[in-house]
Amino acid sequence: MPETIEDFSRAFYPFLHESGQRRKEQRQELMEDLRFSLMEKARESIEVKQRFFEENAKTILAVSQHLARTFARGGKLLVCGNGGSATDAQHVAVEFMHPVTVGRKALPAICLVNDLAMVTAVANDVSFADVFTRQLIALGREGDALLAISTSGNSENLLSACATARRMKIATIGFSGGDGGRMVEMQAEGLLDFCLNAPTSSVHRIQETHVTLYHIVWDLTHTFLQRESLLEADDEVHR
Repeated sequence: MPETIEDFSRAFYPFLHESGQRRKEQRQELMEDLRFSLMEKARESIEVKQRFFEENAKTILAVSQHLARTFARGGKLLVCGNGGSATDAQHVAVEFMHPVTVGRKALPAICLVNDLAMVTAVANDVSFADVFTRQLIALGREGDALLAISTSGNSENLLSACATARRMKIATIGFSGGDGGRMVEMQAEGLLDFCLNAPTSSVHRIQETHVTLYHIVWDLTHTFLQRESLLEADDEVHR
């Protein structure tokens, strides 16, 4: 047992008694470890996105072409998500409504997360599973498109919205992650028009892929709109 305060301090807080040189070396070692970790995370993020886009290029083109046709025919985009994906949904709507690239026109997009009073009213009076469905019924029209963003593909309120959209003849697009969850199953069952899944267990890598994805889809949608011949062509890129 330590006999003095000095002994106690050295026993339990040895780093306080190390030389300045040793503390400097430890800081350098820690910074090197953190630098390595940083580069590994960046490498992983790049690899996940590169693999995703290589494997899904055809579907991404199909989604972008379909959105361009939706807008060209007077339809609009409705977007929804939960948590971090809710902010992604807001981001998507802003990109389409307020394009920052010169020469790109504003396109109608509504984020179903934005009206907090509506979301909490439906969640309180009906159920959280219906917070997007109720808005979709009121705002959606045949010929519109719905984008549901989920890192798991299993969010009940998004799945419910997609099912309702199908009944309303609204095109359904899902962004998912991991094994794709129920969204992948719905696509296989013909209940979801498009599903783009980032197959990684890291929520961060999924969200990073989704951000890159909707920026690319936004850009391609405008490219299709600027080339009317591609809008009138047969659906060669569809799935």
